[in-house]
Amino acid sequence: MTASAFRKNLTLTLLVLAALLLLQFVLPEYYVLMATRMMVLAVFTVGFNALLGYVGLLSLGHAMFFACGLYAAGLSVYHFGFSLPAAFGVSLIASAALSLVIGAITLRTIRVSFMIVTLMFAQVGYLAVLYFAEWTNGQEGLSLPASARQMALGPWTLNIADAVTRYNIALVLLAASLGLLLFYLKGTRGRVATAIRDNEGRTEMLGFNVFAAKLEMFVLSGTLSGAAGAAYGLLFGYLGATFASFQYSIEALLFTLLGGAGTLLGPLIGVVLMVAMIDKLSELTSAYFLVIGVILIVLILWFPKGILGTIRERWAPWLL
Repeated sequence: MTASAFRKNLTLTLLVLAALLLLQFVLPEYYVLMATRMMVLAVFTVGFNALLGYVGLLSLGHAMFFACGLYAAGLSVYHFGFSLPAAFGVSLIASAALSLVIGAITLRTIRVSFMIVTLMFAQVGYLAVLYFAEWTNGQEGLSLPASARQMALGPWTLNIADAVTRYNIALVLLAASLGLLLFYLKGTRGRVATAIRDNEGRTEMLGFNVFAAKLEMFVLSGTLSGAAGAAYGLLFGYLGATFASFQYSIEALLFTLLGGAGTLLGPLIGVVLMVAMIDKLSELTSAYFLVIGVILIVLILWFPKGILGTIRERWAPWLL
C-alpha cells in the first residue's frame, strides 16, 4: 500500500466515523438502538472479512468466536460478578486462545476441507452451549441483571443500558477494529497476508512462513469476532445459543460479500444495507426474505464484487 493510498483510506475511515458520531444527535431512539446493533455486527464482519478478504480463507464457523466472546464476557458477569472491563478482557483472552487452537488445527487443511472443518468446530461449540445448560441456560439463554451492566467511574456511574452510552461504546469498538486492521494491513505482515491471498505458492517460495502468517491473521480475525460478541452480550444484556448457530456465520459471509470482500468499510456497508432492508421490508410483507433475495440478485448483477469492491475495481483503485 502506498503512502498516498493509506492517507486516503485513513481519511475516508475518519469521515465515516465522524458521520456516525454525529448521527446519534439526529436519530430517534429506535434508530440509535438499531445503529448500535449494526456497528457491533460490523465489528464481527470486519473480523470475518480480515480472514476472507485479505487472506482468502473462507471460514464457515466464525459464529463460534462471536459466541465465545459473548459467553466469556456474559458468564463472567452473570456467575462470577466480574466488572465490565474485566469481563471484556476475559472475552478477548478466551477468543484469542480459542482462535489460536482452532487455527493451528484447521489451517493444516485447504479450500473445501478448511470450510468443512471450521463448520464442524462451530457445531461443536453450538452443542457445547446446549450441553452446559446449567451454566448457559441452553436455548432460553440468560438475561444479565441491570445492576451487572453498570460500573463506577469516580463520582459517576456508567450505565451501558442507556441508549446513547451503548451507541458510543459500539462506535469506539468499531473505530478500534477498523484502525487496527488498517494499520495492520499497512505493515509488512499485512502485505504478506495479501500476498498469500494473491499467490500462496509464490509467497512461500520467497521465504515467508505462510502458515505462521495465516495463523496470525486467523487469531486477529477470531479475536475481533469475539470482541463483537462480548460487546453484543454486555450492551444488550442477553446471551443466547442462537448466536453460536450456523446462521450467524452465514450472515457474516453475506454482509461481507454484499459490502465487498477485502475492503475496509465493506462490512459496515453490508451490515447497514442488510439490517435496514430486513427491518423495513418485514413491516410490509411476511415474504420479506423473498424480496430481499431478489434485491440481492440485482445488486450482485450490478456489483459482482460487492459494492465497495466493484467501486474499487472501476473507479477508486486506492480503496483498501
